Amino acid sequence: MFLNWLRKKTFTTFALVHMLVVALKETRPYEKRVAISPDSVARLKKLGYDVGLEKGAGENAGYSNFNYSDSGAMVLEQSELLKEAAVILCAQMPEKNVINAIAQGSTIIGMLSPLTMTEEVKLLCEKKVTAFSLEFLPRISRAQSMDVLSSQATVSGYIAALDAAISLPKFFPMFMTAAGTIPPAKVFIIGAGVAGLQAIATARRLGANVKAYDVRSAAKEEVQSLGATFVDLNLETQEGEGGYAKEQSEEFIKKQQALMKDQIASSDAVITTAQIPQRKAPTIVTQEMVEAMAPGTVIVDLAAESGGNCELSKPGEVIMHNSVKIIGAQNYPSRLPTHASFLLARNYYEFLNLATKDGNFQPDFNDEIIAQTCVIKEGSVVNQTLKEMLKEG
Repeated sequence: MFLNWLRKKTFTTFALVHMLVVALKETRPYEKRVAISPDSVARLKKLGYDVGLEKGAGENAGYSNFNYSDSGAMVLEQSELLKEAAVILCAQMPEKNVINAIAQGSTIIGMLSPLTMTEEVKLLCEKKVTAFSLEFLPRISRAQSMDVLSSQATVSGYIAALDAAISLPKFFPMFMTAAGTIPPAKVFIIGAGVAGLQAIATARRLGANVKAYDVRSAAKEEVQSLGATFVDLNLETQEGEGGYAKEQSEEFIKKQQALMKDQIASSDAVITTAQIPQRKAPTIVTQEMVEAMAPGTVIVDLAAESGGNCELSKPGEVIMHNSVKIIGAQNYPSRLPTHASFLLARNYYEFLNLATKDGNFQPDFNDEIIAQTCVIKEGSVVNQTLKEMLKEG
């Protein structure tokens, strides 16, 4: 009886001592992550914050209300939290009804996709919100522990390889049986960033024969270190800022497609991961290239949500074309929500650690990490690309 009473008190007592950091239940389609894991509650409290979770916020990620309360967080209804929340952490941009309910002058931190969420951005400005979108983190060593794109890409690459293995009507590893020897599947991975490297590592662990290609010169050594073969198309490298690939010209992409066609046609599974931050993904695999593949082969397009590396892919859909299965990825990190949330929560903690002074959220806007991730400051858009986009709109 006493234990039940204590648990009820945990969910209803709201006695703030410090600045309140909260995570709400994510409501965007396909979203199962949560921005604060039970593991990160103690870390946030050590920084000097009170921590609040909306009831049920972690259930889809495998975290119960009691997991949070036992970690020292307050678990309350959304309306109660939003009255006092100073900082709101989120996996994705909150929906409009949530933005309308947050307190004036709050701070919001997450993967906000502001360039595609302009209506929500306008609402945040009306609320005089300060917003940090961590997709804009600079690619510097100090920011690695906060790198949400890398942590979530690790999950995506792992699941892409599993999807390819499950969807292929063949074994991935080689088998030597009394009935004969079955050769390993041939997997070709396009793009050797974090997602691509994780896909390579996972496909190799499953026993596949793996080849990979990337437009960046530094990728060759990384691919080979995982036991895969680097495919050299003898094209000029396409290094961009911060270790990313730059946007390729139409002429370059046509050359790339012509040289890659035979490699794709001879593969059992193709995993595409080529993306350029804040831009449409390059189209690498054309319909003609798909039609040159053998029946039963598989394409997993991790760039489907940003335009697609495969001309035929659609986010969230599985398409059959000429007996080739094309899987369009949609929010792959939410397919593994427990560990995706664990990693995301650690990224957010590290960002808060940088921006916290004496137990309060006091970001130094002279710090390049703070300056580059801030898209709205006290209701004014400060990100130049977003500012120009809103003017054009």
